[in-house]
Amino acid sequence: MPRVYVSSVIDAPASKVWGRIRDFNALPRWHPAIRDSRIENGEPADRVGCIRDFHLQNGDRIREQLLGLSDYDFFCTYAILESPMPLTDYVATLRLTPITDGDRTFAEWTAEFDCAADEAEGLVDGIGSNVFQAGFNALKRQMAN
Repeated sequence: MPRVYVSSVIDAPASKVWGRIRDFNALPRWHPAIRDSRIENGEPADRVGCIRDFHLQNGDRIREQLLGLSDYDFFCTYAILESPMPLTDYVATLRLTPITDGDRTFAEWTAEFDCAADEAEGLVDGIGSNVFQAGFNALKRQMAN
């Protein structure tokens, strides 16, 4: 089972970063690859089980389900339900940890999934750089303002 792991340090308090990413429907507000997003059936964006339906800037559609959310531990876990990527059983967690030295944030984004063996390396690299690291880079820019 391929695993993606990306970590970064964001020069802002974890509570401030969490305030930006906590809303499961807020991807277009902080991630540059996301064009639009909506929560299906009008459910609250912080209700475990809710489904977000969003489009990437290139028009691809992805549906994801919120599996876990903790305001105490600053994490959210979600699964991909539909995606153009050739993978299945995708589960990811985005977690923030306060760094008390300098009031910064240690951010980690992990994912595991199943796919054909010949697709694994490309998917791990693409998700790691184009999704996870791109998201962290955007957050760093936004938190600097």
